[in-house]
Amino acid sequence: MANFSKSNVPQFSVDVYQNEYLPEGGRDVNAIVTVTATGGGTVGSAVAAPHLYAPGQGPSAGVAIMVDCSGSMDYPPTKMRNARDATSAAIDTLRDGVHFAVIGGTHVAKEVYPGGGRLAVADATTRDQAKQALRRLSAGGGTAIGTWLRLADRLLSSEEVAIRHGILLTDGRNEHESPQDLKAALDACAGRFTCDARGVGTDWEVKEVTGIASALLGSADIVADPAGLAADFTRMMETAMGKEVADVALRVWTPVGTTIKFVKQVAPTVEELTDRRTEAGPRAGDYPTGSWGDESRDYHVCVEVPAAELGREMLAARVSLVVPQPDGSAQNLGAQGLVRAVWTDDMAASTSINPQVAHYTGQAELAQAIQQGLDLRKAGDIDGATAKLGRAVQLASASGNADTAKLLAKVVDVVDAATGTVRLKAKVAEADEMTLETRSTKTVRVKK
Repeated sequence: MANFSKSNVPQFSVDVYQNEYLPEGGRDVNAIVTVTATGGGTVGSAVAAPHLYAPGQGPSAGVAIMVDCSGSMDYPPTKMRNARDATSAAIDTLRDGVHFAVIGGTHVAKEVYPGGGRLAVADATTRDQAKQALRRLSAGGGTAIGTWLRLADRLLSSEEVAIRHGILLTDGRNEHESPQDLKAALDACAGRFTCDARGVGTDWEVKEVTGIASALLGSADIVADPAGLAADFTRMMETAMGKEVADVALRVWTPVGTTIKFVKQVAPTVEELTDRRTEAGPRAGDYPTGSWGDESRDYHVCVEVPAAELGREMLAARVSLVVPQPDGSAQNLGAQGLVRAVWTDDMAASTSINPQVAHYTGQAELAQAIQQGLDLRKAGDIDGATAKLGRAVQLASASGNADTAKLLAKVVDVVDAATGTVRLKAKVAEADEMTLETRSTKTVRVKK
């Protein structure tokens, strides 16, 4: 077994922000849990899977790049060329020793490189061969994204690697399989690899692309102009190459009589995790968070505790981090945070809302207001859309979410941001509307 110095071990920390004081009869406890991974270089898999780790290198990784080759990629012809160039740029960004494959996606999934149901190992020769193979990619056929994901899963599981990651590019709607087929493929792949999804141009379905990224714990974005693909693919691959520990779960333990109302990620994006719980022993459940590099994320945990008399204190929840092991057990990453409840008759203490909790409650409402507003706009409900998008402008302004405020200003004319008074623009570029919808769940952190 490899020998690891202390500096190679991942340092995960957990910080809890909450107002623990409840009024008499109070039962809802809200906390923001900040999880931070630091240490870099050789984090994570050294601890989680030492046999998958070469001393002095990053963890072993497999990456599958899925490129849409359906007929619509030929309109305009530059789109296919930009996709080839972007995939080449991503291949150039692969670390030596990383396993990889390229998949061409139409109504069927084809192995473009290396073929034979396996992954290649990145070095100067295989990178060059992969880029030669890309030149043969041409557009033609339909779109069945579930088949692409299932092939990626087969290829990524052909090697014993610590980090499994997919990158998926599509320019159209998933027209050649049913929504049920895509959902079944996502269910089959969930927890087996993470996947970033990108929509290029404006003819794809936002909810499909964001749904893929959400199910597979990756990022989603729009690249409205195909010329921006190479830069985006390079950034995505750099981030993937920085991942050092896979399959980290947030383990939440609660005492008898306590129920978990929800667990959601609230930064860097809003992601609902409540329904993804897997039981982990008595009164404990694991919520998947995917792969980690050097980064920090925030989670909102809300629990309902049994009512208690004034002066009582209790531990409402204990949050820790675990990584599954091959034998079915889980390894604890050694960081934990405690969520507390204290009943008091001090009104000032029990009615003040913790600033972190207030901020992220607003950011979650902001994401929801944008999505509802755009859905109402598409349905022709002008008054409803104006009210929701006005509320979104108000929330974005109050929380300092400048990026989202800028995107909103392309869809509505802002009369007064503070009160949320807006008018829907008569003409909105499709790319602007899709960008707002795709990025609606991006949040800003509390200003320290």
